[in-house]
Amino acid sequence: MKRILAISAIVCLTSLGAKAQMSADTTVHVITIFDKLAESEVGKGTVHIHQSEDIRAMVGAHKYGENVEQEGEETFLKIPGFRAQVFSGNNQRKSKDEAFRKEKEIKELFPEVPTYVTYNAPFWKLRVGDFRSHEEAYQLMRQLMEAFPDYAKEMYIVKEEVKLPLN
Repeated sequence: MKRILAISAIVCLTSLGAKAQMSADTTVHVITIFDKLAESEVGKGTVHIHQSEDIRAMVGAHKYGENVEQEGEETFLKIPGFRAQVFSGNNQRKSKDEAFRKEKEIKELFPEVPTYVTYNAPFWKLRVGDFRSHEEAYQLMRQLMEAFPDYAKEMYIVKEEVKLPLN
């Protein structure tokens, strides 16, 4: 039973880490769990897998579809994720200016971190980062709290669709 669980875990982990390689003729070769298990190493046994070609074709294939967004030469994958919300205000006269002012201050100290100022009536919001996990967003939020202690009371983590670079 333990052996079956271990093999299942290896199959899952390796299929998640499958990589596609482009050759000169632009055909795509996907390295699957089947290829990895069939590789021979000195001092180790050989694994023979008998599997239909239909199953082999599905393992390791990525179907992004409408979740892929192209911006210039960069390609992004849009997935559910997390951001740190730094500001939210509904004062029509002041909130817009305050959101953009705080964005500028954050960009000066953290130029590599993406920032998003949005308006969803009646709120102006400033959200920072594109993270897959709550923990990653929390780490950034702690850094922002140290850098901008005046903003700390308003900061918290929000679930939102994020854009992760594919190239």
